[in-house]
Amino acid sequence: MTLISNLKIGPKIGNGHFGEVHSGTDDVHGLVAVKIFTRLASEPDSDWQARKKGLLAEGQRLSRAEHANVVKVHGLLESATSDAVHLVMDHCSGGCLQKKFETGPMPLADVRKYANHVTMGLAALHARNMLHRDIKPANILLNKHGAAQLGDFGLVTDNIIVGYASVQGYSDHLAPEIHGGGGTSIKTDIWALGMTIYRIIHGAAWYAQLPPPRHVVGRGGFAKNLPFLPHVPKPWRTVLRTMMHDDPAARYQTANEALAAYSRLHTLPRWECSQNANEIRWTCVHKNRRYFVVWEQTASRMYNWSAWSEPVGKGNKRNLGSSIGVGLDTAERELTALFAKMTK
Repeated sequence: MTLISNLKIGPKIGNGHFGEVHSGTDDVHGLVAVKIFTRLASEPDSDWQARKKGLLAEGQRLSRAEHANVVKVHGLLESATSDAVHLVMDHCSGGCLQKKFETGPMPLADVRKYANHVTMGLAALHARNMLHRDIKPANILLNKHGAAQLGDFGLVTDNIIVGYASVQGYSDHLAPEIHGGGGTSIKTDIWALGMTIYRIIHGAAWYAQLPPPRHVVGRGGFAKNLPFLPHVPKPWRTVLRTMMHDDPAARYQTANEALAAYSRLHTLPRWECSQNANEIRWTCVHKNRRYFVVWEQTASRMYNWSAWSEPVGKGNKRNLGSSIGVGLDTAERELTALFAKMTK
């Protein structure tokens, strides 16, 4: 592996599973991101030497996993004091999808674009017999061109990390078979990718209302019982439930199968959705009219909704329906039917 000379470590810009991420500069690549793996205070020298050897080998492998949708690894260096290893990567100026997830639901057109990018990157890793094992919004980075790239390779493995395919990864993104004591695989990466796509479709406020997946996924039926925002069409729900099916054999078996499924998903009209504590609002422009839908919670188990459209130019307002003082199931059913009708 080519060593990077005169690497300068800058401010901290994030945390990875196994180390901090800093900005940095070097003579060859200019602005870079540097993930720092540090020897633990209580780590015996023999353990650190073994871990360091594994990290250096991993860096060599990752430098060959080059793909437009995988963050480019330039090199991996041992620090001058031998108590840290620096993984030098492209700097992704667009940040990560975690920030977009925290902002609110993402339009389906953007979700499909990012899902395509990430899944192509994942297919490239799988083609090299590597697993990611930590797919989540925070590990999907956006480069200066707005393309999504898989990053944070702390858990990537092709038998480099001791305990190949052992139980690792963000706890809410672990597939049912891992909860049952099984190992990771291509299918567990696909499950985690499905969870990631579900999260960016719905945003942090909706996701926070769910029981923590780490507590319920192992019981079975998780994907089957996932609630969806009413504007999410049935084909999208089917794809995500397939990706997160309890049975690994019933999921898409490869990243390329998932890509083929995305290609059949429609993304219009482009609903912009926002959510606060007691209200969800949708707006879109479709066929020269601006559509509005408002869904609000008025009591602990009571909901109102209303929908209308207005012309982009001259014309009349049209009421599209409403419901007052209904239960959650009724509101969800009525709104889902309304969105399906407006999509036609």
